[in-house]
Amino acid sequence: MIAIEHPKSGRQSLNMRVEGMDCGACALKIENALKRLPGVSDINVNYGTETLILSHDTDRTSRQAIEDKIRDLGYTPQRAVAEDATPDHSGEQEDRAWWETRKGRLVLVTAGLLAIAFGVAWVAPSLSFYAYLAAAIVGLVPIARRALAGAMSGTPFSIETLMTVAAAGAIAIGEAEEAAVVIFLFAVGELLENVAAGRARAGIKELIGLVPRVAQIEQGGEVREVPVDQLRVGDVALVRPGDRVPSDGEIIEGASELDEAPVTGESVPVSKTVGAFVYAGSINGNSTLRISITKTAADNTIARIIHLVEDAQASKAPTARFIDKFAAYYTPASMAAAALIIVVPPLFFGADWETWVYRGLATLLIACPCALVISTPAAIASGLAAGARRGLLVKGGAALETLGKLTAVAFDKTGTLTVGKPQVTDVVAFDSDEDEVLAKAAATEQGSSHPLGLAIIAAARARGLAIPQIFGGASAVPGKAVVARLRDGFVSVGSPRHAAELKLLPGAFQDQVQRLEGDGKTVVIVATTDRALGLIALRDEPRPDASAAIDQLKTLGLRTIMLTGDNQRTGQAIASALGLEARAELLPDAKLEAIAELKAHGPVAMVGDGINDAPALAAASVGIAMGGGTDVALETADAALLSNRVGGVAELVSLAQATLSNIWQNIAIALALKAVFLVTTLLGISSLWMAILADTGATVLVTANALRLLRFRPATTAYPGESA
Repeated sequence: MIAIEHPKSGRQSLNMRVEGMDCGACALKIENALKRLPGVSDINVNYGTETLILSHDTDRTSRQAIEDKIRDLGYTPQRAVAEDATPDHSGEQEDRAWWETRKGRLVLVTAGLLAIAFGVAWVAPSLSFYAYLAAAIVGLVPIARRALAGAMSGTPFSIETLMTVAAAGAIAIGEAEEAAVVIFLFAVGELLENVAAGRARAGIKELIGLVPRVAQIEQGGEVREVPVDQLRVGDVALVRPGDRVPSDGEIIEGASELDEAPVTGESVPVSKTVGAFVYAGSINGNSTLRISITKTAADNTIARIIHLVEDAQASKAPTARFIDKFAAYYTPASMAAAALIIVVPPLFFGADWETWVYRGLATLLIACPCALVISTPAAIASGLAAGARRGLLVKGGAALETLGKLTAVAFDKTGTLTVGKPQVTDVVAFDSDEDEVLAKAAATEQGSSHPLGLAIIAAARARGLAIPQIFGGASAVPGKAVVARLRDGFVSVGSPRHAAELKLLPGAFQDQVQRLEGDGKTVVIVATTDRALGLIALRDEPRPDASAAIDQLKTLGLRTIMLTGDNQRTGQAIASALGLEARAELLPDAKLEAIAELKAHGPVAMVGDGINDAPALAAASVGIAMGGGTDVALETADAALLSNRVGGVAELVSLAQATLSNIWQNIAIALALKAVFLVTTLLGISSLWMAILADTGATVLVTANALRLLRFRPATTAYPGESA
């Protein structure tokens, strides 16, 4: 049990694992109960990870009292999980066999009692009622105790309440045999839910297993083995061929191919050399590497992915929130309906009391909302886990649902649809030397993080030019130009449109600008305060998979559009080559207006690099960051593509649509089975045990259907260099 003492005397934070939670209803039941304990606050229950975090005043409520309350509700508190647990340590949580769990033991006990009662009934038929009665009562006691604990803790209309009323009613009308069978089937259903929930958590456990437990590090000229969670930033790890990288880091010696599929979902190994970033969990290919550790085990990419997915699974999608609210009214309404079925026919139509009590009890069992409540969170959890396996991170069910309802996808150009590494292709001097034009442009762009500015600086250095010193730093005219003061005056690097507005662009060179832009090149004008010195043309090639990805999005029924601050001709040239619409020469405010216009017709996603596009990412219904697993990509937007491919957008939308479809299938299964058995029960066809079997069967079908998403494989088109 982790207990963290607060500065305020007597107050502690507890972080524990709670075994047996299968869905949001379980978490809500625990939360409602703990809220009623004095001095307990800041309760956070995550059924996806089976964890509970809270703060409590030890003078008012002890840790033992909290554990006892959890046990009373039918769940088992286990040893604590540290808040900063590494993937390796969290993976050490002991997973017991099903027969060792509380729900597993209930199945074995009720099965044994039922078997004994059956044997007694076969040997001595006159004692059969008493044998089944004993079996039913013994099996019902733990369920009734949980129902009472829930009722006293703020959850009066739980599944245990429905079961207790139905089983007790069956015993009261002499149907002890059916009561015993119903209790056994209920126990089996709960166990199956627990097993299925464990399967849904398997995706996270697979991620945990990607990180090796030990690492080889160099210290004092020697190589020694240390636990991964003892790695510190700056340590040098030795990664041999076939080994997994122990934590995020930078290659300082060696070159090799690394299989990053476990992290990014990419099937093709990536060649990396000195200075390249490597992910924890990547598999080294053919050469030994020395890697400088840049992130501890608790903060590396795998650990961050795990925490993001766990948090996302804990958050509720809109459909799940609606169903939870619906279930809060549905369960008491179902009990009222069952009561009416019991009393109305006998009182007003002279029907047989025993018959309608029986049918009312069966209706009560059919009304159990388990399958309906679990329909959405089970699908969302599986969808999020399936995406994480492929390097598609989504921050919560709400974002995943929105992705499945998109009508349009907007893209930034530079670094998103294009490689993001433009090259200088042309330098034209109007009335000066080309080298002077390039050198002054490079001086003005010093300190810039924009890809065009970096390309200009790189081109100047490649020519060996002396870059002039600037005085006072550079300033930007948003979306138009960068201005800096050099020794001989101010120099600007800006768009041809900006130069034309200032009447700096000679008419004789406008045709040349248009020709270069028509070739898909970006042109910038280098000018002083009163004249243009020359122009520089740059070209950024489209990503290899961009065209195929746009086609896939269109196949999914989505409108695709490029939003860029580049000039109209360059933007249109790139867009035409890729097959999507283009809106160019957009200042930051105009991009936001374009997003708002698209949102008027339905949900829209904005795809950007997670740095320069932050406002547009935030304004869209869903922001998708392409950042190759950088901190910005993981934190800026609602979703992130670790693979850094445009094709990941189509995969993400396809996964979201499959998840939405799965949710509606689950809801249809749950409601259809209940409707069928409600009719057959009212007609006297279904028995009590068939009613509970219908609910258990619906829960199992819904969960099994949701687990299909774990095998999700999007239909994508390979691009050059990638195997299909």
